[in-house]
Amino acid sequence: MLDVLKFSRKPYKLGLVLSGGGARGFAHAGALQALEEVGLKPDIIAGVSAGSVVTAMYASGMAPEEIVKVFADAKFGDFAELGVPRDGFFSMDGFKKFLKKHIPFERIEDLPRPAVICATDLDNNKPVDFTEGPLFDCVAASCSIPIIFKPVRINGITYVDGGVLANLPAWALRDKCKYLIGINCSPMPRRGKPKSLMDIAHRTYDLLVKNNSQSQMQLCDLAISIDDIASYKVFNLKEIRRVFRSGYDNTLSAMLNEGFKHLGSRSGL
Repeated sequence: MLDVLKFSRKPYKLGLVLSGGGARGFAHAGALQALEEVGLKPDIIAGVSAGSVVTAMYASGMAPEEIVKVFADAKFGDFAELGVPRDGFFSMDGFKKFLKKHIPFERIEDLPRPAVICATDLDNNKPVDFTEGPLFDCVAASCSIPIIFKPVRINGITYVDGGVLANLPAWALRDKCKYLIGINCSPMPRRGKPKSLMDIAHRTYDLLVKNNSQSQMQLCDLAISIDDIASYKVFNLKEIRRVFRSGYDNTLSAMLNEGFKHLGSRSGL
């Protein structure tokens, strides 16, 4: 295990980065529950797509179990509004309204815990890390899977899902933290031949995020992959309790195997 106590001028001790993954992203809430149980709470947290949702909610002060409860009775239609498919099939307006009901902060910089929301700048072809700005617009931008959702415009710039370039945003925190943990809940699923435009979009996105996540995992001091949720569909919220449990079990196991039990009280993390 790396020496987390070595001298560093990095402003944060423990950082946590959360990947995209659609409904599988609720594994992140389970991971947070496990981290808290071994005495670790991140000083700063960054997320992409589904990971940005959990990032925003956790940074606002919600407990991991509360995050799951908010979505327990929800369905895809509660968030996505079908629109004219010129630049995407669904609008993110309903999703932003849903977030506003549960997060009492309008801007990223107002969140009680430091948070970074990562997206892709489609106009300038680069990843971006929002540390300030309109919270709900930034989270919606981070979640806007191309083709499926319409891009989100913020200050005249077009943004789409952060997973397009880096589905695990370790790049956004690596230079800010002494120790960095990454949670990847986008394992490559085994599916049959794509049968529709949506199937093709899903498969393309799965391949994209699989390839760009590997280098990001290598930037983490500890990278945890929640592989046993691969079969769960991206937009199926019916299994979020099982997904939560998978995130919890895998993270707790990884932490104990790495000798992290009670690390928080021993190291000052």
